[in-house]
Amino acid sequence: MNWSTGLTQFQGYLQLEKSLSGHSVEAYLRDVRKLVQYFESLGQTVGPLAVEPPHLQGFLEWINTLGMTAHSQARTISGIRAFYKFLIMEDLLNTDPTETIEGPKLQRKLPDVLSYDEITTLFDAIDVSTPEGTRNKAMLETLYSSGLRVTELIELKISNLYEDLGFLRIMGKGSKERLVPIGRDALKYIRLYLDGVRRHQTIKKGFEDFVFLNRRGASLSRVMVFNIIKDLAARVGMQKNISPHTFRHSFATHLIEGGADLRAVQEMLGHESITTTEIYTHLDRDYLKQIIQEFHPRS
Repeated sequence: MNWSTGLTQFQGYLQLEKSLSGHSVEAYLRDVRKLVQYFESLGQTVGPLAVEPPHLQGFLEWINTLGMTAHSQARTISGIRAFYKFLIMEDLLNTDPTETIEGPKLQRKLPDVLSYDEITTLFDAIDVSTPEGTRNKAMLETLYSSGLRVTELIELKISNLYEDLGFLRIMGKGSKERLVPIGRDALKYIRLYLDGVRRHQTIKKGFEDFVFLNRRGASLSRVMVFNIIKDLAARVGMQKNISPHTFRHSFATHLIEGGADLRAVQEMLGHESITTTEIYTHLDRDYLKQIIQEFHPRS
């Protein structure tokens, strides 16, 4: 097997069996192509089935000299690991050469989180007397109420909105479907938007089922949602660097700090691994000290 054949088969696996998006597939392929570039830079002809741990160790040193950040290096190594797990699964290899390599240690970065008061300040600053304001209020209430990713928000369908049950049907990463609760306030503002604004719009063909639309009757872009939030933060004088994901972080953090079960939050966020959800378990140090003082028998 040569690299071209291996990458073609790997691409088919990612698209058909893993159901990854085009962007995700390209990211994985780009990671493996970086290893191919390494061998080319040395003038060596090493096929994918002939790669051994010493090759990969040299590759790690090479990408480090390129000035790649630790996060980019870790991402590249992750993609190469996925490629070799695929080769093992296809019985093309018996041993995985990536098992013994270690990527750079990454510092776990805690996400920016808004307090409930800060969220209320943002929501109160939205001018709901305008069509755009009514839509924006419904969008941000939905982001915070259900912890959606920005892509999940802009692709939300009316047919997946179960108002009577208080749930949304969400198609997440890797085309994985999940049911997510949505609060009464968010539902109220969605209904105000649907009845008071969206109903009076001329909707472009193909966008009839999308909940949130732009002025031209088509779906919103990710960039537009980012800009709406940035403008709103500037209007209230907020110094934090916030984005749509900030509302997702705040949703999860407020739930966990309120005592929600970690597994339940994992399910609502659509995280494949519980370790991803655990980043939201950070609590205020003063709160932890208070817990010790109140409940530890020898404090």
